[in-house]
Amino acid sequence: MWVLDEPAMAGAGAALAAVLRPGDVVTLAGPLGAGKTTLVRGVLAALGHQGEVPSPTFAIVQPYDLTSPPVSHADLYRLEDPSELEELGLEDQLLDGALLVEWPERAGEAAWPQALRLSLQPRPDGRRALTWEVPKSWEGRWPPPHHPT
Repeated sequence: MWVLDEPAMAGAGAALAAVLRPGDVVTLAGPLGAGKTTLVRGVLAALGHQGEVPSPTFAIVQPYDLTSPPVSHADLYRLEDPSELEELGLEDQLLDGALLVEWPERAGEAAWPQALRLSLQPRPDGRRALTWEVPKSWEGRWPPPHHPT
């Protein structure tokens, strides 16, 4: 577990960006305001995206095709049923890019079994607790050897 303030959240995003590969899925769980989109902003900034990174709550999926690898940022908060996931075409995004998914629990338990599962929890001091579940495909890549500061 890492306990992160806002600048360290960007560092955690940069650490994730450094090991992100095409075909990777990273899920981001946590309550509203936990910092999921803040972490995604750190990933995208480290991959060279310049500009805004809005929460894709209404668009559901926001592609960032000019990063390397290309990244699709999905927010499944508005999904009412896991069957709606197929309509989004997220699997197509994994052919040459990576997928960052907020509210993954809306996709159902079976979605993305090889995903790096990150969880953010707000703390009373304003920082965030970041924890993870690492599948075999991420062993040796996450967590990085150095804590972001």
